[in-house]
Amino acid sequence: MHMISQEIRKLAPEIDPLRVGMGWTPQDLAKPQILVESTFGDSHPGSAHLLQLVEQVCGGVQEAGGKAARYFATDICDGMSQGHDGINYSLASRDILCDLIEIHEKATPFDGAVFLSSCDKAVPAHLMAIGRLNVPSVLVTGGVMDAGPDLLTLEQIGKYSAMYQRGEISEEKFNWYKQHACPSCGACSFMGTASSMQIMGEALGLMLPGTALMPATCAELQAVARRAGQQVLRLAKQNLRPHDFVTMESFENAIMVHAAVSGSSNCLLHIPAIAQEFGLQLDADTFDRLHRHAHYLLDIRPAGRWPAQYFYYAGGVPRVMEEIRSMLHLDVRTVTGKTLGENLEELKASGFYETCDRYLQKTGLKRTDIIRSFDHPIGRDGTIGVLRGNLAPDGAEVKYSAVPKEMFRAVLRARPFDSEEAAIDAILKHRIHPGDAVFIRYEGPRGSGMPEMFYTGEAISSDPQLSASIALITDGRFSGASKGPVIGHVSPEAASGGPIALVEEDDLISIDIPARKLEIVGCKGERLSPEAVAEVLTERRKKWQPHPPKYTSGVMKFYTQHAVSPMQGGYME
Repeated sequence: MHMISQEIRKLAPEIDPLRVGMGWTPQDLAKPQILVESTFGDSHPGSAHLLQLVEQVCGGVQEAGGKAARYFATDICDGMSQGHDGINYSLASRDILCDLIEIHEKATPFDGAVFLSSCDKAVPAHLMAIGRLNVPSVLVTGGVMDAGPDLLTLEQIGKYSAMYQRGEISEEKFNWYKQHACPSCGACSFMGTASSMQIMGEALGLMLPGTALMPATCAELQAVARRAGQQVLRLAKQNLRPHDFVTMESFENAIMVHAAVSGSSNCLLHIPAIAQEFGLQLDADTFDRLHRHAHYLLDIRPAGRWPAQYFYYAGGVPRVMEEIRSMLHLDVRTVTGKTLGENLEELKASGFYETCDRYLQKTGLKRTDIIRSFDHPIGRDGTIGVLRGNLAPDGAEVKYSAVPKEMFRAVLRARPFDSEEAAIDAILKHRIHPGDAVFIRYEGPRGSGMPEMFYTGEAISSDPQLSASIALITDGRFSGASKGPVIGHVSPEAASGGPIALVEEDDLISIDIPARKLEIVGCKGERLSPEAVAEVLTERRKKWQPHPPKYTSGVMKFYTQHAVSPMQGGYME
């Protein structure tokens, strides 16, 4: 076995005494050195329980003949950041977390790494780091929390918040919902960004098969962490690195799984950013191309009926892959050293599905109530689309599986706002009416860091007068829990002078999801020819002035100056 750590020790003799100072023995110094990088911390339920899994990984490393070093860089929680400027830090935190992991690994020699995380920005940050570092690596995710009473889950809090502010439920009832929505550790129990990215980690072949989105409280997850510690030693001995087996076909598999599970729209930011770290060029148009005619199978919230903990009960990623196997590259290699097809066959023989069935039986549901069969899907045309037109020349995204059919084709009146706070105030105070297109702009990566417009979307989707009669259009992004007539990632963004910055009150906005069109078709309430619209926009551009930078110091200044377009992944270049 070729060990980089041993070579570096010869160049830096201080390494040995410093590690002895931590309690390492001479025998430990001679072993393969494994970085165990986790987001453990009291930051949110997805990270608070990870130390138990870290210790299991370290035990597995030791059993396989290695020595583990625990490193910690905890992540923030998008849920705790909602409703204030803290959410502006969310997407930037992904890139900064990846940078910190790079520093950890590059400053100290290691022969392999195990990564442990659960949630929205941590899992993509770890996947980006795996691609960037390219050392033998395994990803372990911290699973999903239980649902609360009556299957209450956290994404419903946005709806109940809007209902409370409108006076539709009491403060006592609202507090009860808040106090019972998160009964355990783990990622939030709906198909938001955290759950979606755990699934993407397995679909890319970087996790042990069948391990994404397990119940965070189950004993099997502890055993998975120990096996991951053992497996990374096998990879290190073979010098099998992520770039050796993660290919464009691996990413295409992940996107097909994304379509099948109606994954978060934020994956359109994360998957291209991860691909870039693997030296592969993948943009949002790849999602649009692969989602067309893809079979959508998963009946999990927010688009479906059930909490995300039921996903594993129905067979998890392997069951989804079995259903769509005709659309997958089964010959791609994975972190097991075997192909995806070989992994799926081994799972059938190992009793994996029988274990899942024991959980499923307690729900009284059939597997096909949760993961439909390929021949009887929920939908046959995927879930994500990329819209283009004179409003979004570089594209905009829509999760059309969550859009009311009435809004698939519509012409609406523009109601532009330059912040989310102004828009949600207008919605809650009934200044927005059916037929309006609510614009929230200057919220893209270079504007304010690309925060989520979660509460605005929930205020719309929970209002029976507005939920199927208006649209929300933004250069910001949405929560993985968002649903309703919402279109995001409009590019170029307003801060870069994109056409969204030129929209004025009562402009006519045409949405055509089947045709993938998002266009300004009239101005000041009057329908105009495309040529006339172009002339108006040209005149408006002459008068347009960029907004002053929102941030003039710190991390957010750095991020807003260096972030690429959302359609490319929103990473820093």
